[in-house]
Amino acid sequence: MQLGEAVAAASFASIDALEDKVDPGTPIVIVFGPSYSAAAGLKEVQKLTRSRPEVAAIMVVQELSTQMLQQALRAGVRDVVAAPAETGQLIEAIDRAAETISISPVAPAGEPEPLADQGRMICVFSTKGGAGKSVVASNLAIVLARRNEGPVVLVDADLQFGDIAVMMKLTPQHTIVDAVAAIHRLDRQLLQSLLVRHEASGLYVLPAPVEPAFADQVSGADMVKIVKVLQSFCAYVVIDTPAHFNDVVLALLEESDDILLISGMDIPNIKNVKLGLQTLRLLNIPVSKLKLVLNRSNSKVKLDIGEVERTLQMKADALIPSDILVPQSVNKGVPAVIDAPKSSVARAMDQLAGLFMDNKAARR
Repeated sequence: MQLGEAVAAASFASIDALEDKVDPGTPIVIVFGPSYSAAAGLKEVQKLTRSRPEVAAIMVVQELSTQMLQQALRAGVRDVVAAPAETGQLIEAIDRAAETISISPVAPAGEPEPLADQGRMICVFSTKGGAGKSVVASNLAIVLARRNEGPVVLVDADLQFGDIAVMMKLTPQHTIVDAVAAIHRLDRQLLQSLLVRHEASGLYVLPAPVEPAFADQVSGADMVKIVKVLQSFCAYVVIDTPAHFNDVVLALLEESDDILLISGMDIPNIKNVKLGLQTLRLLNIPVSKLKLVLNRSNSKVKLDIGEVERTLQMKADALIPSDILVPQSVNKGVPAVIDAPKSSVARAMDQLAGLFMDNKAARR
């Protein structure tokens, strides 16, 4: 009833009946009813999604639980909707599933998938909380998304206390935990279906788990695999990390093409960044990967930019000015580059993005 007569007329009594009528290779979105949510039904769905990668499956269930969601994702289902779904919710799920088919086309059986240029991976890191990592990561990602034809994705890898979804006023249906639940069969189509789109910029976001306890379910190897799949269809993958070293952060730093080291203009912040630099050198992270970003660089705190550079033995690659509009934009849920595009902060973010845009052709 929600989808209208044209869709209802194309209903099938069984998967076998559908396979008889629909030619292989035809992109199709299938909505499975609650009778397929039991073990036997999920097995049939899994068989179909594995043999027909052009199929995007959505499942309507009587009651949505984390366990149900995990089982459905493992079976190749792109989205799960609880019944009775709100008006428009099912249509939105179908639109998202259809988008994953068109964005990530699959090569015909027997032919290898065409290799695309691997997306550039940018880690935004600091060894001190409150340095402005999330603000820099979100604004940088939006600028890159607006200036690129290919998809750009922002990954919130602060698995315990990630703020990206809140800062961008997003209400995600899925998080990194859902990607980890399907890690053994994770591909471009499935991962694309888990991303949430920031409509104002076109940026895609993979949010952090909604509860801190879920962080333990994500290993460094899992996170690297997720990012590698993202790199296969995204021009840039920007990663916001927590302010400490753990196995997930270390794995991401080693794999990244660029590391933005964020420092504030206060002594404790600079001390921690210096210790972080020493740790990165001990880990044999190439210095060529590192770019120093001084946040709130014009703060009148009796500390000169030159002094900071001498202390860290690094030239600053980007200076982000202090401006009251930044906390205001965070509280509004509208990133500064959208909220105040002509501000000094937005100009600084444009210049920061230019560091990656200008070098992209040379890197290829």
